[in-house]
Amino acid sequence: MVIVIHQSSDTRSAFLYNEKKVREGVASYFYSANTISINPFMYDQGHRWKILHDIEKPNPRVKKKCLHISVNPSGSDRLKLDDKTIRQEVDRMMEHMGYGSQPYFVYKHQDLERVHFHVVSTRIDRTTGKKIQDGYERLKMQKFVQELEQKYQLKQEITAQLGNLKFTASSGYLKRNLESLFKALNQMDIITSKELYDQALGFFEVQVRKAGRGYLVFLTDQNGAVIRHPMKLSAFEERPRFYLVERQEHANKVLRPERMEIPGRDLKSLILKELIRQIQVQVSGETESRTKKNRLRNSQVKKRRMKF
Repeated sequence: MVIVIHQSSDTRSAFLYNEKKVREGVASYFYSANTISINPFMYDQGHRWKILHDIEKPNPRVKKKCLHISVNPSGSDRLKLDDKTIRQEVDRMMEHMGYGSQPYFVYKHQDLERVHFHVVSTRIDRTTGKKIQDGYERLKMQKFVQELEQKYQLKQEITAQLGNLKFTASSGYLKRNLESLFKALNQMDIITSKELYDQALGFFEVQVRKAGRGYLVFLTDQNGAVIRHPMKLSAFEERPRFYLVERQEHANKVLRPERMEIPGRDLKSLILKELIRQIQVQVSGETESRTKKNRLRNSQVKKRRMKF
């Protein structure tokens, strides 16, 4: 199970993002709680937005009012967590995080390879009008996920390790982790054009944009809004191969005639599978390396003992 707290500062943007997915037919209204109407999904979009907006309006100075969470069960998780259980656990999650009394909307998305859920609410307390304390949210969520996995005996899949490649405004070791992402994508033969590379970066909410003679690397939220100061691409040792000046001309000549058109869903699936493979290779390599070191150390210890 992977649950992500998205860095969305604008509640309206997160709300409209999910409403748009419903209109496009790739999401549906799933659940709501603590709203002024029994079933807010019976009314129009304006009615639902007013519920959140009326709470936030008296406190315009507060930043990061939005609470936007995605709940991403794996295929095996869904065998144990049906829709009724998901509703119950979303309620429990919101209570655990300190938002149990807040109004919130839950959307069921089916635009990826698997079903996942988005929760939209506000960090402004509906009763006091003050911001709910959101310190240590990620630690609280980690604890909740661990309890959830133990409760239902959910299997931890290696895809959870890909969470390290999800960037936020407060991500540490940002340059190093971005270089790891660039390196992983650089090694994928399926990415044969700059357009596909940009699309792949987009899966991780990373953008590379032209700026003067060079390029800047931006981090964005799910709505495309920039969440951190950009970094110069020239400062990176490992760079996207289609943005290397010395290779650009060669890449254009060699790769453009062989450009592959891959649907977004298929491309994302291929990239995730390749990243998983790379992680597995890395993990097995590290394990083998540790085994060799342990054997060598044990051998040295035995030789010292024999001397005495």
